Amino acid sequence: MKRIIVADDHSYIRLGLIQILKDEFPFAEIKEIANGTDLINAVKSEDWDLIISDLEMPGKNGLEALEQIKEIKPGIPVLMLSIYDEELYAIRALKAGASGYLNKNSIPEELINVIRHIQSGRKYINHETAEMLLKLKEKKMPHETLSNREFSIFILLAQGKSVSQIADQLSIATTTVSTHRSRILEKLHFTNNADLTKYAIQHHLITGIS
Repeated sequence: MKRIIVADDHSYIRLGLIQILKDEFPFAEIKEIANGTDLINAVKSEDWDLIISDLEMPGKNGLEALEQIKEIKPGIPVLMLSIYDEELYAIRALKAGASGYLNKNSIPEELINVIRHIQSGRKYINHETAEMLLKLKEKKMPHETLSNREFSIFILLAQGKSVSQIADQLSIATTTVSTHRSRILEKLHFTNNADLTKYAIQHHLITGIS
């Protein structure tokens, strides 16, 4: 393990990950990146042995960056980290080409074990994700037809966030969020955000809103 990228928009997360990696791989070169656009540029300009990326970053999110990385350099293993449980994003991440998906609450030992697993060329799938794969139906659920960006915005809308709040969180224009919202409502055959919230709760995509 010689060259590693750690991509996360929170500096304290990056510092924590880097310390764990340095303890295990003391001679590795580790690059910090804070957004998806810089991640893509780093992959284009240099070769890397491993990418550890957050799911949600400003501008281009982790899943969108992942899809581009796999187009540019498909052989690089990418481990996606997220605060979200596996049932929400793990399948999407694996389908997009991730070598593994891990919750940020995982202990350091688990992170290192997963890295060594995917370093050998295998995908990491935990028990929860394996069960979800077994239960997948041939017919897609309506929300599975959404693109990765649409799905991210759908979850935020379902959680009760406004268009302007989502735009600020994702560092994109409000008009872009509004366009995605219209497409989401059309694809799911709904008319308002309340329908999105109800659907998300019914399908265990969110636990509810405060």
